[in-house]
Amino acid sequence: MISLTDAQLNAWLISFIWPLTRILGLVMVAPVLGHRSVPARVKIGLGVFITLIIAPTLPPMPDVSLGSWHGLFILVQQFLIGVAMGFVMRVIFTAVEAAGEIIGLQMGLGFASFFDPQSAGQTLVLARFFNLMTALVFLAVNAHLLMIGALVDSFQGLPISTQPLSAAGFHNVAAFGSTIFAVGLQLSLPVIAIMLITNLSLGILTRSAPQLNIFAIGFPITLGVGLIVLNMTLPYLAPHIEQAIQNGLKTTGLVVQTLLPATR
Repeated sequence: MISLTDAQLNAWLISFIWPLTRILGLVMVAPVLGHRSVPARVKIGLGVFITLIIAPTLPPMPDVSLGSWHGLFILVQQFLIGVAMGFVMRVIFTAVEAAGEIIGLQMGLGFASFFDPQSAGQTLVLARFFNLMTALVFLAVNAHLLMIGALVDSFQGLPISTQPLSAAGFHNVAAFGSTIFAVGLQLSLPVIAIMLITNLSLGILTRSAPQLNIFAIGFPITLGVGLIVLNMTLPYLAPHIEQAIQNGLKTTGLVVQTLLPATR
């Protein structure tokens, strides 16, 4: 008959539950993996599968009871680490969606919106299109595997302990939010420039020929020019999106490093 002591059972549980919490925190927030269309069973199964693989390779766990206050504190810490890493990658997708919002508004497609279950709000069609394009680039460059690899490496660089996390790491996560405006403006700048020239041309045309109905001819012209420019710039967007994804992965490693000092 197999008999287990409380210490052995607690050691087995903490070696599985604490890593699983960090992994599920990332899977819940990370792009593509954390999409609402992915069933919860698939997310949990993926987290359990990764945990079972990496659990034997993890550093020694602190000798703390899982149900104690210290154990719950560690549990919350691991969840926050996973959420922070996943949030950094989510910012990249939001930045590209912001570019789609800006382009859509400049082209006059502000009315072309629908309900997005991921954000639980109205989203422009172009923003949704840019989101799908970013997801394809994300999968094409194996960024989902690199993200999981960074998560696995974080257990070596930021081992599970009872020490509080450094606030500098969460400050870096918040500071990375500026990427939404920087990348969004960078990707939409060509269309903004062309639409500005188009609107100036329409203004000059209206002044020179007041009998023209600018409201009747302005919308088709801006929409047509916008679609043409968007079609010309799409092949050049993928490298910039890939670079933004690489910057997100680098920032993920930086967040783990800046969370580390307080753990020692």
